[in-house]
Amino acid sequence: MNEGVEWALHSCLNLAWIGPERAVTAARLAAYHELPAAYLNKQLQALSRAGIVSSVSGPKGGFRLARPLDRITLMDVVAAIEGPEEAFRCSEIRQQGPGAGPPGSYAAECAIAGAMGAAELAWRRELAARTLDDVRRRAELQAPAAPERIRHWFANV
Repeated sequence: MNEGVEWALHSCLNLAWIGPERAVTAARLAAYHELPAAYLNKQLQALSRAGIVSSVSGPKGGFRLARPLDRITLMDVVAAIEGPEEAFRCSEIRQQGPGAGPPGSYAAECAIAGAMGAAELAWRRELAARTLDDVRRRAELQAPAAPERIRHWFANV
């Protein structure tokens, strides 16, 4: 998973704490964590295409959440950034090289592909079961001052 997923998740939480009344530019969101603005902007555009954030034009433009955190799953963000493809792709190397059997002798699913597929399904289900609101609550328990600190930082632009 690329670092853009982490960046996108933090940006969504920051936008939630900033509040729906204010759009924030990609450059400003990037500056908060000292990230490259152009790369974060690509992640935000992907979130926008997925309907997770909305883009606002104009001098007070930027990004804001398009829906409440309790309606955004971790899987929504991962799929927006990484795409819907499976993480593991079996290329059937067991059918190559000196150990390969005759054509058609591998009708059953590869045991490795089966195990990886089951693990990915469990991982995707877990991500789909957790919302950004779940993450927000945990983050606020770990760092109760974070929301106010973030609102203050973004308000002093």
